[in-house]
Amino acid sequence: MKNLTLLAIVIFSFYVFAQEEVVTNLTGNLKYDSKTLMSNYKEENKVNLSIVSQSKKSPLLAGLMSLILPGAGEFYTGSYINSAIFLALEAGLIAVAVIYENKGDAKTKEFENYADNVTENSGWSVVRYAQWINQHKGKNIQINPNPNLKPWERVNWNELNAVEREIPGFSHTLARHGEQQYYEMIGKYHQFSPGWWDFRGGSNNFEISPSYAYYSGLRGEANDLYNISTKAIVGIYINHFLSALDAVWSAVSFNKNLNLQVRMDAVQIADNYKTFPTLYLKYNF
Repeated sequence: MKNLTLLAIVIFSFYVFAQEEVVTNLTGNLKYDSKTLMSNYKEENKVNLSIVSQSKKSPLLAGLMSLILPGAGEFYTGSYINSAIFLALEAGLIAVAVIYENKGDAKTKEFENYADNVTENSGWSVVRYAQWINQHKGKNIQINPNPNLKPWERVNWNELNAVEREIPGFSHTLARHGEQQYYEMIGKYHQFSPGWWDFRGGSNNFEISPSYAYYSGLRGEANDLYNISTKAIVGIYINHFLSALDAVWSAVSFNKNLNLQVRMDAVQIADNYKTFPTLYLKYNF
């Protein structure tokens, strides 16, 4: 009776845990029947719970990062070489823009000082210009005789501009001293040539003096320097745009190549199963 009870327990246990049909041709001998049951036992198929998790990169975030700082989006997506290239370009373009802007400022200061250093043998003087108009155009612009004043302080600008508008062939009125247009006009339009100290054209204001030519050359150099700075600034904007596009592409490529899975694997231990989390990472090169 005792042996039959133990046998029933063994049969029930295998039925519960293995959930398979057990062999019923038993002898009643616990020793032999146990061996028979064990030989007919088949391991239960494991059922694995898989949770797929993609650690993706956001193309939008990558693009915005590189739009703000070139290379940042590429760094975020793991494209480190491209990140370094765009960041180096940004630094180089900024350096060029700043350096040539400063050079342009220095050259601008040089030609402004060249014009404003008014002596008998240098510079451009609005007094000489007004005197030439009075002499050759029959006008009477009032000029302060005090030589201690700066030339631009000795001429009434409103009166000068009014006279300029009356003279046939004069297409411009002189801007106030210190303004950007003032320094542009005296080295660009022949109308103002008589104001240069070495002008010898008489009534012909189209005569080009050496000082006029030299001053115009200085202005041209300054403009060239500013143009380089401007081109570098345009390059900065282009670098931001291209880096943003590249960052978006890098994020898309990263997401295609990455395959990350977190699985819950069931492992049989003795007569039951334990589940263990397992990480699988696959990257396509």
